[in-house]
Amino acid sequence: MSWLGKVIGGTIGLALGGPLGAVAGAAFGHAFVDKREDEYLRSIPGRKQPGLSSNEEAQLVFFTAAFSMLAKISKADGRISEAEIKVVERFMVNDLQLDEAARETAQNIFRNAVTSSQTFEDFARQFYSVFKYQTNIIELMMDVLLRVSSADGNISDIEERMMLSASRIFSFSRSEYERLKSRYVKKSDPYYAVLKCDKNASNEEIKKKYRSLVQEYHPDKIQAKGLPEEFVKFAADKFTEIQEAYEHIRKSRGF
Repeated sequence: MSWLGKVIGGTIGLALGGPLGAVAGAAFGHAFVDKREDEYLRSIPGRKQPGLSSNEEAQLVFFTAAFSMLAKISKADGRISEAEIKVVERFMVNDLQLDEAARETAQNIFRNAVTSSQTFEDFARQFYSVFKYQTNIIELMMDVLLRVSSADGNISDIEERMMLSASRIFSFSRSEYERLKSRYVKKSDPYYAVLKCDKNASNEEIKKKYRSLVQEYHPDKIQAKGLPEEFVKFAADKFTEIQEAYEHIRKSRGF
């Protein structure tokens, strides 16, 4: 995580800004330089401000938004349960493969977001402003939010309202949300939910959806986009999951 050292060292020359910038600034222990101020500083002879690349800035947004939103939804029903903490920790270790320093940073963001005056929706809007054209990242953010909100076996009414609010902000359809939710709150076959299909879909519809998803989440395509490095492993797991779901359905249907 090349951006992390720059941020912790306080050497970044551009702002994350907005609600996420406020949380990140508190977590990292220093203020972010406003972009307009940064442009001024760069214009001063002999004054250099090493900044983040566009990819590093995207990584910072993804990282901060994920743990800020997870904090708010974990606290939604008044307390953060042990089950929710364990799901967040598994997300850090298994999905994002964070080292010890990065996990500590994520925990700092989480703690600051819990008590922040900024809302879940504030964080969601800023996240969407950066990733609105990358639907796979949006879906994966929805996925991990659902994992945490359903960690204790069900999704409370307030957590459901927050998830539906995120769906609206992310332009994530209600039908897509219900399919994704069914993976954690069992109402339908989770294999069909992975392929975004209903059980009454035709074989051809399933094949078409499978081909589309495989193309979208293929590791080579993900890496070519220069997406956040934490996301590459996450997307690779999704790619494997899509293949496994398709094979299960194909074998069960006999095509």
